[in-house]
Amino acid sequence: MVTAGVYRTAYSVEGTCLLDFGSFFSREPASLLGLDISSSSVKLVELSRNKAGVFVLERCAIEPLEAGWITDGNVEKFDEVAEAVRRLIKKSGTRTKNVAMALPASAVITKKIVLPGGLSDTELEIQVESEANQYIPFSLDEVSLDFCVVGPSVNSVGDVDVLIAASRKEKVQDRQGLAEAAGLKPVILDVESYASRLATERLIENFPGKGVDTLVALFEVGAFTTSMQAIRNGEVLYDRDQAFGGAQLTQLIVRQYGFSNDEAETKKRTGELPEDYETSVLKPFVESLAQEIGRALQFFFTSTPHNKVDHVMLAGGSSSLPGLSEAVMRQTSFACNLVNPFDGMEIGSGIRENKMRREAPSYLTSCGLAMRRFLQ
Repeated sequence: MVTAGVYRTAYSVEGTCLLDFGSFFSREPASLLGLDISSSSVKLVELSRNKAGVFVLERCAIEPLEAGWITDGNVEKFDEVAEAVRRLIKKSGTRTKNVAMALPASAVITKKIVLPGGLSDTELEIQVESEANQYIPFSLDEVSLDFCVVGPSVNSVGDVDVLIAASRKEKVQDRQGLAEAAGLKPVILDVESYASRLATERLIENFPGKGVDTLVALFEVGAFTTSMQAIRNGEVLYDRDQAFGGAQLTQLIVRQYGFSNDEAETKKRTGELPEDYETSVLKPFVESLAQEIGRALQFFFTSTPHNKVDHVMLAGGSSSLPGLSEAVMRQTSFACNLVNPFDGMEIGSGIRENKMRREAPSYLTSCGLAMRRFLQ
């Protein structure tokens, strides 16, 4: 068992370690890929830092997945997804083998507990396993379990807050297996929402006053699910997943023009659609999506003491639909922008910048995973 680092959850994957001993003998931590596997694509990001400590985007690439290969975070077509990861690695041109991956939050049980301060690592592990039995509805033999010490407990002098994270072993092993099938070495398994939040917090720091006390609603609009996190000062005040996303636009295209599902998805990506697509299909869908985001915010307001947010941030593959951020602003009256997780980074010579900027909102989670290189 290896602790994950201050307040960020990550698992040590069986047979590997979160620490790379090479990093003790070099100025920079060992190279690391951030690999995000979603229901519609696999995304890769590799970062370095220049002498001034500024992040450098070395590589980014996306490879689409067919519908049904990944469902609700579960790998349904292992060989097909593994082959897609191999294509992605080849496309990116990277030679890095160490990889950070993530599980969806729905596949991970997390719980913050209070333990006595001053315990050794071994004593902590024993206490965590004992406490975990109370919160995990499976035998500990069936789960991969990790923990990290958050810091001194606010409410209990002399004690420490410890964050426990656990997931079913088969889910962890699926991710590990996909990496190994592509010739990669899995060294970190994070939680998707933690990784996306890490990348978002870097952007929030660029807000006025370094983003202190700024309440941000982050929406990640995926193919089938849109997740919302309300974040202030690095703390998640509220989170919720809702079943709407870009796949619904694909279905509208199928119904409107009689294309097959695969044809509709391809034409949506390439823009090769009939002249009336924008007015008949796209604009109504964008307005509907903005309304769903508005409803999600209302759920937040009715279930918490809050009645406004300072900023709405949109990420995910379907967030870059033309006019969405403007429609959200009209719907909610809150400032809204499309996330580019690479804002403020130096762009490496191998990056096709125009393509990267078009796809940038899709890379939020993989960027957060790649940033783990510098937090180990």
